[in-house]
Amino acid sequence: MASPAFSRLSVRGVTLSDYRNYARAALQLEGLPVVLTGANGAGKTNLLEALSLFASGRGLRQAPFESLPRTQGDGNWSVGIRLETPRGEIRLGTGQDGRQGPRSRIIRIDGENRRSARLFSEHVRLIWLTPAMDRLMTGPASGRRHFFDRLVISDDPSHARRLNRFERAMRERNRLLEHPGPDASWLAALEVQMAETGTAIAAARREMAARLNAAISRMHVVRSMRVFPRARLHMQGELEDQLDFMAAVDVEDQYRTLLGDSRRRDAAAGRTLAGPHRSELLIRHEPKGVAAAHCSTGEQKALLVAIILGQARLVAQDMNGLPPVLLLDEIAAHLDEVRRQSLFETVTDLGAQAFMTGTDTNLFAPLRKRAQFVMVDDGAFRAG
Repeated sequence: MASPAFSRLSVRGVTLSDYRNYARAALQLEGLPVVLTGANGAGKTNLLEALSLFASGRGLRQAPFESLPRTQGDGNWSVGIRLETPRGEIRLGTGQDGRQGPRSRIIRIDGENRRSARLFSEHVRLIWLTPAMDRLMTGPASGRRHFFDRLVISDDPSHARRLNRFERAMRERNRLLEHPGPDASWLAALEVQMAETGTAIAAARREMAARLNAAISRMHVVRSMRVFPRARLHMQGELEDQLDFMAAVDVEDQYRTLLGDSRRRDAAAGRTLAGPHRSELLIRHEPKGVAAAHCSTGEQKALLVAIILGQARLVAQDMNGLPPVLLLDEIAAHLDEVRRQSLFETVTDLGAQAFMTGTDTNLFAPLRKRAQFVMVDDGAFRAG
């Protein structure tokens, strides 16, 4: 394994106040990969969740912000990180202050209040892998769709805005269709917006699948990646499939017409039955030629690792060589010794700062001289 190198973009400090099980805590970091160990319930995943709030959305647990304050606190919480970047140090902060409204979220960049968390993506990108994703291959299609959309967002933050606009328009259309004699002109306007954003969503997913498949294939030239099976991804959906042989403007027109013609059917169903919200992410174990759902638990975990590492390389390419911050919760689970070693080598070669958690420090022994080890104990940190 190569000698340790400081990431050109790294988290150098984290502060937490009344967040989950953290009353007041501060963690100073060296820019290296970080290994977080400790007993179950110590706060390892809580720390990763806190870091994930600096991506679009509600973090790796998708928890309501109202659930994040410490039980014994005053109902407010805050998280801050200090970033080292090629442009110098940047401080990002987020939190919630009940005095500003129960749903208000604070967004700060270098001490200045901002309107949207999407602005964090101008300074840092984050990708995560959690134990909950171990059931991704065999779970509902919505889970795989959300997983893939998060990958698209990590490379193209504007995808989150497209998804939100489509969801809002679709919910409003569904609401109108609940009542007899809905306003036809308002329905038509909503369907125009759904067609525009829905086609853009499908196009972004289709492009990302192609780029990610190519990145994963290229990574298999690297020796350390050959122990991870080559994954192949395909987003299957009405709009995505039409984009294979139709121009985007024609797909948009056809979807808009379909929505208009389907009002009675959708009203009877109580939901919109066609669109990118119904698409399915198909994942295959390429060497075996079988669907990931039919692979062993270990193979499914290895496929997910390959996808995450391929995405990390894509993000680095699009961010002028700056890799994303990786949040890898209980990453050693279901990985044998050879694959763990290969994962550590690949993370080091990427130059990415990865936060890795586990209960057994020995599983991370190959990183002892190449990472910063931190023990987490009931919401407090000490050198590991």
